[in-house]
Amino acid sequence: MVSMTDFPDVSNKTQLLKDIFSSAVLAASPDAGIAKYLPQRPAGRTIVVGAGKAGASMALEVELAWGDEIEGLVVVPYAHGLQTKSIEVVEAAHPVPDAQGEAVAGRLLNLVSGLSPDDLVLCLISGGGSALMALPSEGLTLSDKREINSKLLKSGAAIDEMNTVRKHLSKIKGGRLAVAANPARVVTIGISDVPGDDPAVIASGPTVADPTTYGDAIGVLEKYSITVPKNVLRILQDGLAGKLEETPKPGDARLARCEVHLVATPAMALAAAGEAAKKAGYEPHILGDDIEGEAREVGMAHARLAIDMANSGKTKVAIISGGETTVTVKGNGRGGRNAEYLLGLVLGLAGHPDIHAIACDTDGIDGTEKNAGAICGPDTISRGNAAGLDGAGMLANNDAYSFFEALGDLVITGPTLTNVNDFRCILVG
Repeated sequence: MVSMTDFPDVSNKTQLLKDIFSSAVLAASPDAGIAKYLPQRPAGRTIVVGAGKAGASMALEVELAWGDEIEGLVVVPYAHGLQTKSIEVVEAAHPVPDAQGEAVAGRLLNLVSGLSPDDLVLCLISGGGSALMALPSEGLTLSDKREINSKLLKSGAAIDEMNTVRKHLSKIKGGRLAVAANPARVVTIGISDVPGDDPAVIASGPTVADPTTYGDAIGVLEKYSITVPKNVLRILQDGLAGKLEETPKPGDARLARCEVHLVATPAMALAAAGEAAKKAGYEPHILGDDIEGEAREVGMAHARLAIDMANSGKTKVAIISGGETTVTVKGNGRGGRNAEYLLGLVLGLAGHPDIHAIACDTDGIDGTEKNAGAICGPDTISRGNAAGLDGAGMLANNDAYSFFEALGDLVITGPTLTNVNDFRCILVG
């Protein structure tokens, strides 16, 4: 049986992995660049609105740059609020919306309505904003939205697919917030949490044109065999038949005065992590910021890559990646996509003596759990066996959280107040 004494560097590498992750999160902090993207103050009113996990920290940066003579409203997940002066910060549920999110979304839409060409809407958008702005289309209830969100989250659908459905069942997403603000100027400052950094996908793109259609939304439901209430399907079918107005498309004149600036992206976070690894003597090998797929399968694929590197004599390498994997929930356990990825990696590594890894969500919350993710080393699988844990069985039950919790290997940071998606780092050697 493998023991901790066989791996004298485990604790140091554990701290190094946490430090590299911290470097990634710091690079995604809103204070890194919001001020330089702020436009000139308008002749008319300035309205600040926003939604997402970074909403409070972004609002605070705007206040620091512009002072107190502004007004606005931002919605963030519970426990993600900060004390602000002029911009109201309201907390609501994520990832499944609640009545608070519905009420705030209605207020956001009202705030930007009836403005003039002399007015400015500054929109602060980050990951999580879609669930936080739950404003159902006519004929839908919050209960309908909750049911659809829950099924989408468990289906294995990618974020752009989930948001395609959400946009077509909302009064505020998919460019509809910007339409309500027309003819005012709309400047969106965003933090990307999506592969490809497409503003139309971040928080379901409330201020940008939407290239997807009602037909696309129906296609997502069919692809993942998601059943929805009859009134939901009727709305989508009516939209497909042209009985309902589509979301605004590229070239829509009502969006002519809209612009988007991204102040933090997954690529920025990975680059910072690569520099931190390099300073520690590891050669960074960045796989990319847009990796998608079933979390456990990505973990097993990365295990094969790491083993190949180690067996070929290529050591002191840091394999770094981002993106947003998915989890198709078939069991009844606990665990977000980062824990599920890491357990897949652990099983694939099978106790390889020269590999350590971390997988965390940069927002500090892996799925709906309290941890950002987890960390592993060469002894993880043996310690799990000694504790009577069936790693493969727990993975099959979507119970990766419980596996790492039992070993004390969860990474708990609390909300980081930013979000550029998943972060993974594997140290070889």
